[in-house]
Amino acid sequence: MLDSRTIQVIKSTIPLLESAGPALTTHFYERLFKHNPELKDVFNLAHQHSGGQPVALFNAVAAYAKNIENLAVLGSTVERIAQKHTGFLIKPEQYAIVGGHLLATLEELGGDAVTAEVLEAWGQAYGFLANIFIQREAQIYQAQAEQEGGWSGERRFIISEKNTESAVITSFILTPEDGKPVKDFIPGQYLSLKLKHPNLANEEIRQYSLSDAPNGSHYRISVKREIGGQVSNLLHDVLQAGDKVMVMPPAGDFMLKVTPEMPVVLISAGVGQTPMKSMLNQLLKQQHPSDITWLHACEQGPVHGFKEAINAKRQQHTNLTSHVWYREPNSTDVLGEDYDFKGQMELSKVAEQLVPNARYYFCGPIGFMSAVKQQLLALGVAIENMHYEVFGPHADL
Repeated sequence: MLDSRTIQVIKSTIPLLESAGPALTTHFYERLFKHNPELKDVFNLAHQHSGGQPVALFNAVAAYAKNIENLAVLGSTVERIAQKHTGFLIKPEQYAIVGGHLLATLEELGGDAVTAEVLEAWGQAYGFLANIFIQREAQIYQAQAEQEGGWSGERRFIISEKNTESAVITSFILTPEDGKPVKDFIPGQYLSLKLKHPNLANEEIRQYSLSDAPNGSHYRISVKREIGGQVSNLLHDVLQAGDKVMVMPPAGDFMLKVTPEMPVVLISAGVGQTPMKSMLNQLLKQQHPSDITWLHACEQGPVHGFKEAINAKRQQHTNLTSHVWYREPNSTDVLGEDYDFKGQMELSKVAEQLVPNARYYFCGPIGFMSAVKQQLLALGVAIENMHYEVFGPHADL
């Protein structure tokens, strides 16, 4: 544990951190990649260019400083980050590299306020937190390797199928090259792909939600084409059935956990439907006896993925209902056939189906999920019954 003097010094630096803001972590990443360019093959550079990753790191550092006396409140954040780290194959020695650059950044930007005592305190605090991550990630790595069909590190998979789901979403069936089984996962989790290609300046790792129920033989991911996205466009336009990719074991802390008597409500927007599809398929596979409700929002028909599949399942399972919102239906979209409501998702329109004791799982853009959360609270749903996934650098609602 950290001693009281170290805690006091860390807390005294909170005003310094807040005054520096994300400029602190932007400088950190610039320094890190200058001195350790090999880490460009680990970090998602798209998040660097967008500015999302420096902001996320700054928020994490600030939260650590503010909660240094009660780190238990950061437990869920630590678990989420540790799970993501395993998808990037983070190693213990890399924590020392990161820590060195973090302290150097404080010294370079902090001026006279960053004394030797401040550097020593932050060194101890960083080492303490790094050790928490190292131990938890070691547990995750071990569990991934020991589970039936599991493995450690990278494993080569073949793209055995490539299926168009909408104008912007394509699904990829990934089958292990060695022909051996693959480990099960809990619906809601994601798969990490490592891609090396002449079209990419660096090796790139991306994490995509699994979009089907576990089956022991292969995985399915469904990827949205992002404007300017190097990796998503490579997957959509260049890689074909028969090509190979390196894959890390499934991970993630967004997981379907329900008992038979629990109604389930799955809420998504855009490509946020991918983990919902995995959850839905698993619930139906297990013949979940309670009500299942699927609520989805997207722009219009051409970008509406899995529409036919959901309609077919609704015909087959009497406990499944679904409702769709199109923000701006096009001229060929038919109300009552392709979609049920126009505009932004308003849960009040289906309030009678949203019982407080149901389990609510939602995924989509941050603004969408924040709105869903507030609407559910207004309908009397307890916060502990809400579960959601955030794509990209960590953020909260």
